[in-house]
Amino acid sequence: MKIDKMLSVVRLWSLACLLSCSGTLSACSGGDDGAIDEGDKGLPAGNVTVKVIGDKKTVLRNPLNGWVMYMGRGWDENFWTTMGYDNMKVPELATPVKVSDYASTCYIRTSWSSLNPSEGVYVWNDPNARLTKLFKSALDRNMRLSFRIVVDGRDQGLNTPQYVFDAGAASYPDPNGNNGESRKSPYPDDEIFQQKYAAFIEAFAKEFDDPDKVDFIDAYGLGKWGEAHTMVYKDYANKEKVFEWITSLYSRCFKKVPLVINYHRLVGANNTSGWGAVASDTEKLLNSAINKGYSLRHDAFGMTGYYQDWEKQFAERWNYKRPIIMEGGWITGGTHRYWIDPSGKYREGHPEDVRQGEFDASAEAHVNMMDFRVGDETNSWFTKCFSLVQRFVTEGGYRLYPDMISLPKDVTSGQKVSIVHRWNNMGWGYCPTNIPQWNQKYKVAFALLDNNDKVVKVFVDEQTDLSTWLKGKPTTYNFDLTMKGVSVGVYNWAVGLVDTTKDNEIGLQMAVTKNLIDSGWVRLLQVTVK
Repeated sequence: MKIDKMLSVVRLWSLACLLSCSGTLSACSGGDDGAIDEGDKGLPAGNVTVKVIGDKKTVLRNPLNGWVMYMGRGWDENFWTTMGYDNMKVPELATPVKVSDYASTCYIRTSWSSLNPSEGVYVWNDPNARLTKLFKSALDRNMRLSFRIVVDGRDQGLNTPQYVFDAGAASYPDPNGNNGESRKSPYPDDEIFQQKYAAFIEAFAKEFDDPDKVDFIDAYGLGKWGEAHTMVYKDYANKEKVFEWITSLYSRCFKKVPLVINYHRLVGANNTSGWGAVASDTEKLLNSAINKGYSLRHDAFGMTGYYQDWEKQFAERWNYKRPIIMEGGWITGGTHRYWIDPSGKYREGHPEDVRQGEFDASAEAHVNMMDFRVGDETNSWFTKCFSLVQRFVTEGGYRLYPDMISLPKDVTSGQKVSIVHRWNNMGWGYCPTNIPQWNQKYKVAFALLDNNDKVVKVFVDEQTDLSTWLKGKPTTYNFDLTMKGVSVGVYNWAVGLVDTTKDNEIGLQMAVTKNLIDSGWVRLLQVTVK
């Protein structure tokens, strides 16, 4: 159980220890072994207290956390060099950097037709396909993938496979006058469309419902650009039915990978401009998706004419209940006149103003992930706003570490012992272990390591709930365990954040660098078992 009543004692100890100890990870001074018995300070008698200082700079490649870079739907696996992503110039640094050293997730907004060109044919089954090679190039860099699948053909071309229309799905032309076959779109309330799309998503999930390679699925994809607005229906009365159908489809098929939806004020609406006053049923629809396990994203951060008070208030209501992912709204590389933003803060020819606006809006919403976007957008983050890139690494998302661990150094095999451990989150976001797809699978664990750093025994503290660890609110636990089955010998205590669905292997990186071993455990203190 948590022992909040001990916090005052621990804070007093922490202050004294900070004044007297140095280094990133240490036992406080006192004896020959550099440790002091803290039993007389309210902690278990005979225990040694280890102090840990969190690491603020290392890019942590944790799920639903950190920077996202986008891959163009027409790119191939060589874009790392052709787009300059492996040679990004940063004025503050002497040598170029790789974008993949800062982003842990690659997001691709691509078409249904590119992934499933004909019925029963899926691009991921062809290792020589361009998209398959593109995906592999990211996975080979220890990155995860994320997807939005677009079906609407307006502005972009035929995003739905032709075989769907050949089967009889009704379609509508591009209202802008591009009425050729290459710009038609299916009605989302058409029965044939829904049958074919459901079969595709089922096949897609069999391949990509894998958290080892996929971070999240942007799981709606209808409407213009797949942004969940400017919809065209056979019958607008089917709006809610379509919303429930598609969100139920994704939540049924994806059990392990998180799903997100754009919290657009006109989600599913048939408005022509893409914006306007909030629809009366928007919150009902979004809450329905969230209740099915959806998390949140928004596509217009920094666009103050679009991302307004309603969006801010909606995000605030869901802070620390569901993670939020941002996408910058303005394209500063030439497509948008970003200097007309109602805020009046963006100067023409100064994309760094927009980047600052996106950063500030992200901090206010406590987002877990920010985006570099593509091309000139990515370039501006590194060439003009690298300090903001580093600030989000340090301040954004979640950065978890234990600043105090009290544990025994001499025990008897079979003995019951107590470990006191306190955890901090340096990020403004949170670790969303509460979402259904994660189902509290990440836990604090302590391990006994042999002299070769091999794990001999793992003790999982099941009471730990990482989703409750918020910035400025340290959380303390008292963990009782029994040294049952541990052979006599000398070991090292270690701590880690494990994935209980993967035989208690390390699942999350902690914001700690010193005494961090290759397997992800942090070595703490030698212990003798008698």
